[in-house]
Amino acid sequence: MSGFVEKPEPVQVPGLTHLHTGKVRDLYRNEAGDLVMVASDRMSAYDWVLPTEIPDKGRVLTRLSLWWFDRLSDLVPHHVLSTELPAGAPADWAGRTLVCTSLNMVPVECVARGYLTGSGLVEYDASRTVCGLALPEGLSDGSELPAPIFTPATKAAVGDHDENVSYEEVARQVGAETAALLRQTTLAVYSRARDIARERGIILADTKFEFGFESTPGGDRLVIADEVLTPDSSRFWPADQWQPGRAQPSYDKQFVRDWLTSPASGWDRKGEQPPPALPQEVVDATRAKYIEAYELLTGNTWS
Repeated sequence: MSGFVEKPEPVQVPGLTHLHTGKVRDLYRNEAGDLVMVASDRMSAYDWVLPTEIPDKGRVLTRLSLWWFDRLSDLVPHHVLSTELPAGAPADWAGRTLVCTSLNMVPVECVARGYLTGSGLVEYDASRTVCGLALPEGLSDGSELPAPIFTPATKAAVGDHDENVSYEEVARQVGAETAALLRQTTLAVYSRARDIARERGIILADTKFEFGFESTPGGDRLVIADEVLTPDSSRFWPADQWQPGRAQPSYDKQFVRDWLTSPASGWDRKGEQPPPALPQEVVDATRAKYIEAYELLTGNTWS
C-alpha cells in the first residue's frame, strides 16, 4: 500500500480545468489548450507522498528547471511557453507555475546513468548488468561507469514503482526510430549537464527525463517536458566527497529517507501504515539542501 497520505483537493481557478494531481505537480489545461503545470511543495519518499511539505521546494524545482532548459535548448526544445501567472490564480502559485505546450507524451522514463547506485546497483550486484546492459566486474556503490548508459523505465501510477526495462522493450513499445531518438537525446542532454555540474563541483550521478512529441508543420518533433535536472529527478553528489564503495552524500531528499527509516520515526516501511509527519529539523535541513543545490549549480543566490 502506498500513495498519498492525504490527497489534496485541487485548487479551482476560473478558465482552468484540473487534469491531474501527481506526487509533486498539479496539472491544468487553459482555454487555449495549453497545459498549466504547478509545482507544489509536496515531498515523496518510498512511494508515499508525505503529510509534511518542504517550504520553497516548488519554486526551487521550477527555477532550476528553467535555468537548465536555457542551457539545453540547442540540443532539444523544451515545452515552456510562459511563466506568467494565469488570471485568477492564487498568489502562492507565483514562481512555481509554468504554461506549457501540450505534447503527445512518450510513456517512458528516460534515465541516464553515469555512476552506479540505486536500482542499477541492485541489478548489477545480481547479474553484472543494468537494464540488460553488461558492465565490467569490480564496480561498487558510487563507481563511475566506463561511459554513460541509457536505462529506461516504464512510468508508474502514483504509489507504484517505476520498473526498469530493456532498450529492446522500449523499441517494441514505441518503435525502433523513436527509441533510438530517445536514447540519443537522453545521453546528449546528460553529458551536457554532467559537464556543467562538474565545473561547479557537483557530480551528476544519474537523472531522468520525460519527452513528448509536438506536431509542427514540418512534422512531429521531440520536446523535453516536465522538470529537468532537479534534486527530485537527479542524484547530485558533492564531487569533493565522492568515494566509491559507500553511499554518497547527496543534494536531495536523503534527510527525509534517513529519518523515515530511523527508529525515531517509528514507521515500518514494509507495513501498511502511512509515514508520519516530518520533524521541523528534517524539513529545515531538506529545504537548505535543495537551495544549496540551486545556488551551487546556477551561481545565483536564492531569494
